[in-house]
Amino acid sequence: MKSIMLILCMVLCGCSLFIKKPEVAIKTVTLTGLDRGGIEMEFLLTVTNPNSYKLKLMGYTYNLFISSLPLANGENHDVVEFAGNTTTDFKIPTSVTFHDLLEVLKNSPDFDHIPYKLKAGFDVQAAFGRIVIPVEKTGTFAVPRQYQPARFLKRMNELFKKK
Repeated sequence: MKSIMLILCMVLCGCSLFIKKPEVAIKTVTLTGLDRGGIEMEFLLTVTNPNSYKLKLMGYTYNLFISSLPLANGENHDVVEFAGNTTTDFKIPTSVTFHDLLEVLKNSPDFDHIPYKLKAGFDVQAAFGRIVIPVEKTGTFAVPRQYQPARFLKRMNELFKKK
């Protein structure tokens, strides 16, 4: 009877009993582009798979908050493999519109320490089944000098003075 209860418990708990949660850290946050629509950003994550077997990321969803404001969200269904007992770099690209950036600028941020929160759900497939692993990371990032508003406006002002 005890063995039946144990098997039943394992079935009801699913594969989460067999999968050790991967460790996720944000290595860098980089502004990768600027265009008429807004800015492109990239989060470089390191994912450490503590299991002896590979895990396969089947997709993810994310929400990005900058200075506590919800500024971007999305999803991706690219497949990425995380080999067992290794650390793998993984990128999450995102974009933020200029309209949304103006909301951040209203708070007069320190451009060398802008706070962010990245909330994501990783849809992971393992040999024992599929689970969604929640990820929530916070930190700060610096806006490169050439993209900071004061420097940009100064360059524009110099350009108009030359004419």
